[in-house]
Amino acid sequence: MIYNSTRGGGTPVSAAQAIVKGISADGGLYVPETIPRFTTAEVAGLVPLTYQQRAIAILRPFLTDYSEAELSQCVGAAYNQLKFDTPAVAPVVRVDENRHVLELWHGPTSAFKDMALQLLPQLLSLALTKTQESAEIVILVATSGDTGKAALEGFKDVPRIKIVVFFPDNGVSEMQKLQMVTQEGNNVAVIRVRGNFDDAQTGVKQIFADKSINAVLQRQGFKLSSANSINWGRLVPQIVYYFSAYADLIRARHIKVGQPVNFAVPTGNFGNILAGYYASRMGLPINKLICASNRNNVLTDFIRTGVYDRRREFYKTISPSMDILVSSNLERLLYHVSGQDTAAVAAWMGQLNERGYYQVDQMGLKQIQQLFWADWVDDGQAMETIRSVYREYRYVLDPHTAVAWRATENYRRQTGDLTPVVVLSTASPFKFNRSVLTALHNEEPPRKDEFALLQDLAAMIKWPVPTQLVALAAKPIRHQLVCDKADMSALLLDLLAKK
Repeated sequence: MIYNSTRGGGTPVSAAQAIVKGISADGGLYVPETIPRFTTAEVAGLVPLTYQQRAIAILRPFLTDYSEAELSQCVGAAYNQLKFDTPAVAPVVRVDENRHVLELWHGPTSAFKDMALQLLPQLLSLALTKTQESAEIVILVATSGDTGKAALEGFKDVPRIKIVVFFPDNGVSEMQKLQMVTQEGNNVAVIRVRGNFDDAQTGVKQIFADKSINAVLQRQGFKLSSANSINWGRLVPQIVYYFSAYADLIRARHIKVGQPVNFAVPTGNFGNILAGYYASRMGLPINKLICASNRNNVLTDFIRTGVYDRRREFYKTISPSMDILVSSNLERLLYHVSGQDTAAVAAWMGQLNERGYYQVDQMGLKQIQQLFWADWVDDGQAMETIRSVYREYRYVLDPHTAVAWRATENYRRQTGDLTPVVVLSTASPFKFNRSVLTALHNEEPPRKDEFALLQDLAAMIKWPVPTQLVALAAKPIRHQLVCDKADMSALLLDLLAKK
């Protein structure tokens, strides 16, 4: 499989090269030259398999320069019972007759980013050997909450790789912050940025694009790469859980082979739902992808109108991992719906950077709307949804999953479509204990520390607290650096000069 840039620059690369580079030299994202297609029989063949076996089957046609044995080694190291607290890895829970929840938070950081970021380090380590890369790789990450911790956990102490994570000061939950600033590892750095996620993400993109910075790093023996979902090695593992969820529904006899389903996805950077788009293109019978946003509803407006406009107020919400106004992975979707028109994609991205907005043509918008439906949910509605779902089903949603659940209800009410739906649950409710407790009690809980609140929530809902969250109480703060967005590159160079 060959990979090309969405913006048409550079030369085609292999999967291993795309994973090492992370982003193309022209600023574009790597996309597969062709999208493999699974027959109905091949989808049915996934039903009796384990999650690990399904992962190998889905990854194989995309990662053709990895052998079967290498893929098996990577998948086995990523998805095992030392890292995931259930043999199912990503279990599907039936909530009512035709609504299900895909729990993607059973990994080491209690968030869906583990599904990709336990595998990416394995793929990248092998890719360094395959590409004969001699430089030490520096992974740069901008995070709105969950990516940072999952990447830190996945890459800690991995030979020949350093990782630097930037997160918005006061823009993540207290539990997310504690997970990052207590991170162990000799090759990790965590930095708070004064600003929001878009400031951090823009700063990271500027570092990648700055030739002078890259020249300095190269002289020092470093090369930049990414663990954000702009890296194809981060995105491709996410396709697996769409196929796996569908196979689980068949195995449980909730649907028949070939029966369409809907997936509702809480998303900010668009990578999580884009994986569903690729699954659909590969032959998975998806009727609709419900794109659920919080008050930062730039994606909702885009899918409804074809106009992407980031020139709007930025809101801090109770679903901070979705507090994003620049959705990087949308670029890949534009590439595909434009008929691989790299000039158009480059022009749109240029307009977004220079003017703050762009508009796609009506033909492209029509293609998008055939598969995607979008809505947004404010904090009050999300809180009410957490409360009502718990009262009716005794199932607990985190604030992000609540956004997707409520968007699904809105979709059904507006369209009358009762196709079986899978709601992607992206984080354990324990990561957002204060918000969840407030929703369940319909009032703010007492001002206790995070760990007392964990026990309060556990006592109420009768779920065990993830051990990795409990363990944070005994961990010292290791990372206290903070910088302005304009100083990110200088701080990065200073850090690497000392290592």
